[in-house]
Amino acid sequence: MSETVTALRDLVRTFPSALLGYSGGVDSAYLAVVLRQELGPHRMVAVIGRSASYPQAQWAAARAVAERFDVPLIEIATRELEDPNYLANSPNRCFFCKTELWSRLVPEARARGLVVVCDGTNADDLREHRPGYAAGRRAGVRSPLAEVGMTKAEIRAASRALGLPTWDAPAAPCLSSRVAYGLAITPRRLEQVERAEAYLRELGVAGDVRVRHHGDRARIEVEPEWIPWLRERLGAVTRRLGDLGFAVVEVDPRGYRRGSLILERAGGS
Repeated sequence: MSETVTALRDLVRTFPSALLGYSGGVDSAYLAVVLRQELGPHRMVAVIGRSASYPQAQWAAARAVAERFDVPLIEIATRELEDPNYLANSPNRCFFCKTELWSRLVPEARARGLVVVCDGTNADDLREHRPGYAAGRRAGVRSPLAEVGMTKAEIRAASRALGLPTWDAPAAPCLSSRVAYGLAITPRRLEQVERAEAYLRELGVAGDVRVRHHGDRARIEVEPEWIPWLRERLGAVTRRLGDLGFAVVEVDPRGYRRGSLILERAGGS
């Protein structure tokens, strides 16, 4: 057992009880299982915040992990799509999303008598553009993975050791992260992105896949080894995404890049 895994379990055992904001991604899935193992089923609960920005496929995967590892799970509707600040889609959009999320989850924890509210932020996240992290800190949310210095690579390794199916899952941020900054977030645009990415998965594309929404233009980012494969099928892909409302479909020659929309906003490449 690695030092960070030991440190995490030692930390979690100090929690009288806990509520976890749970998306079912690599980080929160691992933390959910550790919390369940260390605190038992009566002193913790994982909570999914449901809205149009949360992909259906992610929801199904999150529920499957919770069921398999006997993690107590509840779902709460969040209403970030009713917040004009969120809909405006500025680079700090995530701050407003997380503010809404924690405004629902913190009272839920209090109502259930759960002492610690936490999320799946890891040590690597602290070096990135994460406006949602500030909202969590303001709400008193803790980040056990980050607190013990656990990186994404360590979480993947520890997840694999526990038999978690998420150990090699691609990153899965919310659907709004695909919409170009300044372009308003709408349920239709989120649905376009979700259906476009689901289609690419159905074709067989694996690894990280993003359909970046630029209004009537879709820019597809895939891992470099998939670029030639996708270009060979661009005609069919263009027709399918055209049916979804995209007039122009491009394959980004640079491949998938984390945070490419914020890089563009900052004038990077």
